[in-house]
Amino acid sequence: MNRKAFRYYYWLFLEFVKKYSRLILMSFFIGFISLIGFLSVSPYLKSIFNKQEIIGLVGNYNFTNLPDEIMIKVSNGLVTINEKGEIIPVLTNSWEVKDEGKRYRFYLKNNLLWNDDKKFTASDINYEFSDVTIKVVDKNVLDFYLNKPLAIFPTYLSKPLIRPPLVGIAGFYKLGKYKILNGFLVDLTLIPNTKDLTTVKYKFYSNESNLVTAYKKGEINKMTLTKKSVADTFINWKNSQIVKSIDHTRLLTLFFNSKSQSLTNKDIKSAFGMMIDYQRMADFGEIARGPIPPISWAYNPNLKTNSYDIETATKIVKNEITATESAQLNLLTSYDYYDVADSIAGEIKKTGLKIDINMVTYDRPKNFDLLLVFWKVPQDPDQYYFWHSTQTQVGGNIGNYQNVKLDKLLEDGRSTINIEERGRFYQEFQKVIQDDPPALFLYYPYVYTIERK
Repeated sequence: MNRKAFRYYYWLFLEFVKKYSRLILMSFFIGFISLIGFLSVSPYLKSIFNKQEIIGLVGNYNFTNLPDEIMIKVSNGLVTINEKGEIIPVLTNSWEVKDEGKRYRFYLKNNLLWNDDKKFTASDINYEFSDVTIKVVDKNVLDFYLNKPLAIFPTYLSKPLIRPPLVGIAGFYKLGKYKILNGFLVDLTLIPNTKDLTTVKYKFYSNESNLVTAYKKGEINKMTLTKKSVADTFINWKNSQIVKSIDHTRLLTLFFNSKSQSLTNKDIKSAFGMMIDYQRMADFGEIARGPIPPISWAYNPNLKTNSYDIETATKIVKNEITATESAQLNLLTSYDYYDVADSIAGEIKKTGLKIDINMVTYDRPKNFDLLLVFWKVPQDPDQYYFWHSTQTQVGGNIGNYQNVKLDKLLEDGRSTINIEERGRFYQEFQKVIQDDPPALFLYYPYVYTIERK
């Protein structure tokens, strides 16, 4: 292009800018605002058009400690347990009991494949039991050798089988993309194995505050909260719904230390039960009557309801506990439950007892009179590990509880696989444990699931 032509187009451009400057500026402004708006709503649009459920979870997870809700989507165990307590074969056709109950032989189904299309065989079974030996008989048959007979042993084989990093078998989903930072998962995607299911993506956050922020920013479209006050902030969100439910897998429990001089007889433990204002507890969860949840097939519906009676509790305390014995009760808990612990301590002080609240510093505390914590309720009603007198040295029976009758019921409950017989044992077990409690069972917590409509 020669100099004359260049000057022509240059002046033509300047005249165009002068004439349409307002239009150009307005177009630029509108474009800029539109870009900002698009970036703000893009997370929502992405989740809508991708047809992907994005769930936020709180916790530091890797492939060795994933939540159950992820594991059961990816894989299955050898068996599953239905709502009636019946054992249903999943990856196995059948099993038989040998050597007077000390050996279980399982026959696996043929032609099963892992999610990566590798053939599933008996040698892939990777259950880790400290007191059980596994021996492969052939590709579809394996034996479990027990140190002593245990009739309910098959119930322990319902845990999903997983190969690293997260390869399952016969599950509805398989592992897709994932991201790890500093040894912990940032997110992972589960891809459905059937066309009628939606892709699920999990994003992990260090605390509930970050989880809530992520929901507000549109990074996730579903989350579960434990605090009603936080969940209520979304009541007026027209694009979200809140579903309240009960977590029957966790039970807030006030454990007694049976070695404490002040907690040696049943009357005193009954008095502590009268000090609990269960009506106030009902704001936080479903009131418990015992250690077996009401959704269990073994639950005893005829258990008595604990009642608040501070006057009677005070009389019992004065009659049963001397001044030297009640010098100072030590209540241990964690920061998460401090408000509840403080409320309980306030009621205890009304009876004339002195009590001090301290924080739990390690998993299994020893120096306590009372311990307020959530404990994970097993799916099966067998609670031998938690209450049998022999379990104090192996991590269970935190409060050193001893009751000969209860020991026998726990032993009988796991010595038969027959549902009706087991039901009778556990019905009586709940009566005994309510009459001579090793702990006060307070409530199953409410949880609040917030999800975009």
